Amino acid sequence: MTGGNRKPLAALLAANCISTAGTSLTLIGVPWFVLQTTGSAGRAGVVAFCATLPVIISAIVGGPVIDRIGRRRISIATDSVCALAIATIPLLHYAGALEFWMLCALMALNGLVHTPGNTARYVLLPDLAEHAGTTVTRAASLFDAASRGARMTGAALAGVLIALVGAETVLLLDAATFGASALLIAAGVRGVRAAEPRKVAAPASLRTYSHELIEGYAYLFSNRLLLAVVVMVLFMNGTDQGWGAVLLPVHAERELGGAPQLGLLIALFGAGALTGALVYGAVGHRFSRRAVFTVCVVLSGGPRFVVAALTDTTLPLAVTMLLGGLAGGVLNPILTTMTYERVPQQLRSRVSGALTAGCELAMPVGGLLAGLLVESIGADGALLALGAVYTLATVSPMIFPVWRTMDDRPPAQERTEAKAETARLQGLRRAPTRDERDSPSVVFRLHQAGTASGAPRSVGDRRRRRRQGYPTSPA
Repeated sequence: MTGGNRKPLAALLAANCISTAGTSLTLIGVPWFVLQTTGSAGRAGVVAFCATLPVIISAIVGGPVIDRIGRRRISIATDSVCALAIATIPLLHYAGALEFWMLCALMALNGLVHTPGNTARYVLLPDLAEHAGTTVTRAASLFDAASRGARMTGAALAGVLIALVGAETVLLLDAATFGASALLIAAGVRGVRAAEPRKVAAPASLRTYSHELIEGYAYLFSNRLLLAVVVMVLFMNGTDQGWGAVLLPVHAERELGGAPQLGLLIALFGAGALTGALVYGAVGHRFSRRAVFTVCVVLSGGPRFVVAALTDTTLPLAVTMLLGGLAGGVLNPILTTMTYERVPQQLRSRVSGALTAGCELAMPVGGLLAGLLVESIGADGALLALGAVYTLATVSPMIFPVWRTMDDRPPAQERTEAKAETARLQGLRRAPTRDERDSPSVVFRLHQAGTASGAPRSVGDRRRRRRQGYPTSPA
């Protein structure tokens, strides 16, 4: 990153890394804690259900709340509550007072407040990228790569620490990461208008809130591509929840040797995903988004379910997880950039809440169903059944025509990306301001220049843009 004020973006990336690493500790520590204390895959599925159902509720209704309270305040408050909820679990266990319903309730509270904090950080990214003088594509790739790296580190650390000091201590460390994330946002994200409460003319009321909530969902349902993404990712996330919360921990406990192998596998997937995100951030703009996405989404999920069902050793699954992570790391930067391009800044919190609710709608069912399937047909049968669902979901970009529009970008987004790239190449100390971005003279010069690198657009490119209704300049 060059130019602009990079501190807020750096603080956001650091806070998200720490919070994501802590979430990895939870994703491994809690299922392992349940398996150790109850020995039941079904109960592990119940805990997963309780942890994810509130996520859907908060995602459905949380968008307008984030706008009114402010993205910075929401991020700080939710991380603080998550720290208290997670820390309470091992403290009650040490005191001999932890009941199963208490564990479910605390995980539900964590899920309820965690999602608005994630959404608040996510929707801040484009504005902080502009402050830092970098493009949204690069910032999104960096955001995802940092998250993947943190997830990898957290998973590896969780596997080792569970074997050394127990799942209870891992949960205490997880609570500390949420506290650190809250402090970083409080100290580092200051003076950013988009992070503060949105000033609205209408006073807060149930009617106003309902209008703002419906506005986000109406925008989502009016965009066919975003809706197609939601439907596909809904099934992917549901089966992934069953994989991560039940199937992989049970497979590691029964077949692979324990928590260290579980941590190793998740860390390898994270390492592959980190590499994939970084590679895409560096060279992905040279290729068709749809072509890259279509191939990588198929390779990212289904194969690991099949390999886990057919083998009882670590090495084949480790290789599959690494390669699946490499493909999976490409997906989020593409989807994130595509979403930022299509959603206006003033609607991002509400639309992102609607997107999150839709994408995570099947997660409670996925974890619960995985536990029930393991109890009824065995772990191998559950792996094959959920793997088939995952594979069927990921072939949709090959079938439905709406996915062909992934490579189309709104003209305003192209102009913003071009200005930021030009500023970076020329060594300027700032990105274009909002006034400059909307200036007709600046737009004219950019159209005359063709691309950010100064190369004129080809005749074919100009014809394509004319067919799509975008303004073009003479050769």
